Amino acid sequence: MAITDPSLSVSGPASPSGATLNTIVQRRRLLVLALNTATVLVLLAAMGRLLAFNGVSALEWAMLGAYALTLPWLSIGFWNAIIGLYLDLRHRDAAGHVTPQLRRTDPDAPITLRCAIIMPLRNESAESALAGFEAVQRDLARTPWAGQFEFHVLSDTNLPAIAAAERQRVDGWRARAPGARIFYRQRLDNSGFKAGNIAEFLSRCGDDHDLFLPLDADSVMGASAVLRLVRVMEANPELGLLQGLVVGRPAQSFFTRAFQFGMRHGMRSFTLGSAWWQADCGPYWGHNAVVRTAPFRDNCMLPVLPGKGPLSGHILSHDQVEAALMRRAGYEVRVLAEEDESFEENPPSLTDFILRELRWCNGNFQYFRLLGTPGLKPVSRLQLGLAILMYLTAPAWMAFILMGAVLAGGSSQLTGVPFGYGLALFAAIMTLNLFPKIMGLAQVWLNRGEARRYGGRARVVTSGLLELALSMLTAPAVAFSISIFAVGLLFGRRIQWRAQTRERYRLGWDEATRMLWPQTLTGIGLSLFLASTAPWAMIFGAPVLLALTFAIPIAVLTTLPACGAWSIRNGIFDIPEDDHRHRHETRPEILKAA
Repeated sequence: MAITDPSLSVSGPASPSGATLNTIVQRRRLLVLALNTATVLVLLAAMGRLLAFNGVSALEWAMLGAYALTLPWLSIGFWNAIIGLYLDLRHRDAAGHVTPQLRRTDPDAPITLRCAIIMPLRNESAESALAGFEAVQRDLARTPWAGQFEFHVLSDTNLPAIAAAERQRVDGWRARAPGARIFYRQRLDNSGFKAGNIAEFLSRCGDDHDLFLPLDADSVMGASAVLRLVRVMEANPELGLLQGLVVGRPAQSFFTRAFQFGMRHGMRSFTLGSAWWQADCGPYWGHNAVVRTAPFRDNCMLPVLPGKGPLSGHILSHDQVEAALMRRAGYEVRVLAEEDESFEENPPSLTDFILRELRWCNGNFQYFRLLGTPGLKPVSRLQLGLAILMYLTAPAWMAFILMGAVLAGGSSQLTGVPFGYGLALFAAIMTLNLFPKIMGLAQVWLNRGEARRYGGRARVVTSGLLELALSMLTAPAVAFSISIFAVGLLFGRRIQWRAQTRERYRLGWDEATRMLWPQTLTGIGLSLFLASTAPWAMIFGAPVLLALTFAIPIAVLTTLPACGAWSIRNGIFDIPEDDHRHRHETRPEILKAA
């Protein structure tokens, strides 16, 4: 791909003037808009041609509409990944190229701003969460700037036994770190959920801190990552929020190892490419980021959505809304699109991942009511719209598949359609869907030193192919659950706010069956229908049919300890921070401590 935007050739620490910078960013956004618009139109036209061979029926028009909803995210993922890979190959300091504040910051500058590191909790494992939090404090204590940080445990826990464990764990932490400023507060209600918890803290203590850094119960950061974010914020007062790139912590579960391996490679090029055009309207993921306290407290408090039903009340997915409000207040929101000592745990099973997705789905659909918020920047408004589309894609995809099965087995509309044309379009769509991960893997494979950190190029390829296969076998089950939930939202169903399951030994057959039986029945039913009416269609439907039919055993088997042990023993899905092989010297101290 030839990218002609001259801003891509900018290198070195010099920064262009504000007017020039605005022009460069606008040019980038126009280029990305043009590329995505063209891609969506080409894919839409290709599907329209396929469906129009024998005239377009009402069902085919409906299929085309559902298909159109899946295309924006498909195209954006494709182009973000290409741009990200290009930037990584073109620039030695790609993260500094897309976030110029990094180049304007002295990496050894003294820190004078006061920063609160906070961890909101609600019925989480006190030992696991606070061990990680204490590790952050101990790592910072080894630096000359430990005195600029306070540590606040913000508990919304309403289970007495867990609350008592939290207090006991904090008391022990204080005894082990007598010079550190460690605070514990238990809120008596969960009003506003996590966002309300942080808002209450800022109303009490906001004047005492210039910055704050939120951590989730499963996240941990090394001192180098924390200090880097803080220094960039201190040197660049135009920044209101700086999000660090977060990667998965080492895991034992086969599912988690595969998931975080694919997620890590999928987001590397994607995040770099998106940061290139999002620029000052970047993302916020709610944790492992440094936020400027006063503008956040004064401008980013969330509304309570009026009315009844699942799209009313407190906003569940608060982070992207807060980023949009921070940008509306005139502060930049940027992402440091480069791996650092910033980690989180990933879901331990397919069912746990689905439950997390359903909560985000409910929260993102609330953005329908926020799209008209006055004063938002166009890119911020676009991001809210894309966050909605992220979860509209799943029911649209499922609707397209079901309508396609009905069309293939119940009419002659597809008679005479060139088989090669359909297969080529199917292959193109599948490739586009997997492209961010492919580009992320290529980014590692092309760098011999980086590939060595993952066990060598052969292991990168082997792990990548296995993860792509597992992703294809789990994505339809996830999309099906989101589709059922989205339909339920229309009838007033909403998610309950519960603590996430972050650790498990294995998933039981009963638990997997309770969540995934609809997928299994649908997969069996579709397979029998197509086998009896349109066997040829099973070639195209095989990935989805297999994924739905075998969703329960896939979910269970990918949590078996033996499968996880096999992947560890053979270095499959290894990440640089794993400490079970000779590469243990690359494992950050923060993970050993946590």
